[in-house]
Amino acid sequence: MTTIEVTSRRPMELIDVTAEVRRAVRASGVDTGIALLFVPHTTAAVTINENADPDVVSDLLMELNKIVPLDDDYRHAEGNSAAHLKSTLVGASQALPVEGGEPVLGRWQVIYFCEFDGPRQRSLHLQVIGQ
Repeated sequence: MTTIEVTSRRPMELIDVTAEVRRAVRASGVDTGIALLFVPHTTAAVTINENADPDVVSDLLMELNKIVPLDDDYRHAEGNSAAHLKSTLVGASQALPVEGGEPVLGRWQVIYFCEFDGPRQRSLHLQVIGQ
């Protein structure tokens, strides 16, 4: 397993980690298989989406804030219930096919680490399983 360290700088942001994941997949030596990404945090997530237009990220964050407002009479004493809910909605893992030693992504797709309770130092675990 490989761990990619991620540093968030804002309370809520999507951080492109595609280059780091590509490097780790190549370093694994697996030519064909699956790359499993896992976020070991309850207030963060991982997703795959477009990076060609930065408005996509802005729109995603804006709508997540509409679906799960920061303050909504939550009971959780730490004050980060919205972050827990967003993490659950987006998800803590992604599986990617690996072909030719590279993660397979669509033309416009990148891998985003989703920070919902930053800024923080975070980890993204990657396990590459060969065929």
